Amino acid sequence: MSGIDLNEKAGAAPTATGLDDAKAASPAFSPNTNEEVTPEGDTSGVVNIDGADMLNRVHSYARRFICYPSETASVVHVLWMAHAHLMDAWFSTPRLAVLSAEPGSGKSRVLEITALLVPNPAFSVNSSAAYILRKVADQDNRPTILLDEIDTVFGPQGKGDEGLRGMINAGYRKGAKSGRCYTEKGKVLTEELPTYSAIALGGLGTLPSTITGRSVIMRMRRRGQAEKVEPFTPRLHEPLANTLRDELVAWTASVFSLAEAFQPVLPDGISDRNAEVWGPLLTVAELAGGEWPAVARRAATEAVQSAKANNKPSLGVRLLAHIRACFGDKDRLTTADLLEKLLADEEAPWGDLGRKKLDARILADMLDEYDIHPTNMRISKGPTLRGYKREAFQDAWERLLPPFETGATRATGATDQESLDKTEASNAADETALLPCSGSAGGVA
Repeated sequence: MSGIDLNEKAGAAPTATGLDDAKAASPAFSPNTNEEVTPEGDTSGVVNIDGADMLNRVHSYARRFICYPSETASVVHVLWMAHAHLMDAWFSTPRLAVLSAEPGSGKSRVLEITALLVPNPAFSVNSSAAYILRKVADQDNRPTILLDEIDTVFGPQGKGDEGLRGMINAGYRKGAKSGRCYTEKGKVLTEELPTYSAIALGGLGTLPSTITGRSVIMRMRRRGQAEKVEPFTPRLHEPLANTLRDELVAWTASVFSLAEAFQPVLPDGISDRNAEVWGPLLTVAELAGGEWPAVARRAATEAVQSAKANNKPSLGVRLLAHIRACFGDKDRLTTADLLEKLLADEEAPWGDLGRKKLDARILADMLDEYDIHPTNMRISKGPTLRGYKREAFQDAWERLLPPFETGATRATGATDQESLDKTEASNAADETALLPCSGSAGGVA
């Protein structure tokens, strides 16, 4: 996998510590024999599978039929499929979002290959929230939900489905339940249905921010003329997928107790929600061993940086950034002066907010969400006017905006928007060098 340089800092960081501790803490692991044992202590039935070699073969198989946009995306996909076999070991499960700007970019093929390698796949298009909820509620036969054409629900032309969005969000964590009412013999009764399940979604455009914040994202694109993949023929290619899936089942069963106890050390910059998203995937890589821990850490760093670079700030954050640029080095601005500066930028949205332009009332309402309020003030020796003091914005600026570049005091939104766009790094994953779209490259490294 030459597309990812294992010697770079992010990939060469020390691998997660604690694997030996996890083995010692696991009641199903014998420190004396270095083998996993059954509850009765019999080691004769232990399946010995090289996890790294197995993931290499899964990776090579998927690459035969999928033209990944980057090596990071291929690593994410393999780790996500493996993590779906260890659902009871996790506290949270990342959603896999397979998105593209244009149709014909390979999203459905990703989900088709995924369905062959994950446990109990439920592949559907335009399914209702009630259907998905009932499928997931059977936790003894917990499905892996694969939803294609999700843009028909959450895209610009979709009507949305708050029930489905809520279930996808809630089922991100183990133990979450959704309350429902039903009628029996004329009585209205209540029930709580489990929602915990691995979910992959494919579609055009973007997803609601509450879903993307819980997702690892693969941004697919159409193949170039020089990029080739094999045509997928189920009759010919499913038998090998079945063999690989059976190996995944056996391997994940052999490391399940370790997965429960193991806590990976995360790369710098991956914390909070990102730590929850990437924790299971990095754990799979550590348990597999070989080159996978280093490759996974690099993929995690690139994917998180890419997501941050692609995240569009909310309208409120854009307003705060533009106001900071308007203030420059001033300590106060009247409402009239602030509005004049904001509306002077023709590329900013303030001149057309739902067919209304920004005025004093709308400005006050938007800033009220951040506990920022206008006050009476006097500029120089003039009359008392309504306006805003710099100190009122300071807390919101520090929490929500990147540091302001030294000397950048131009009264336009462009300067602060440039700073805002540089949240952590550029879209590193999209710039990763592409390899031929085939499975001929042996292994991961």
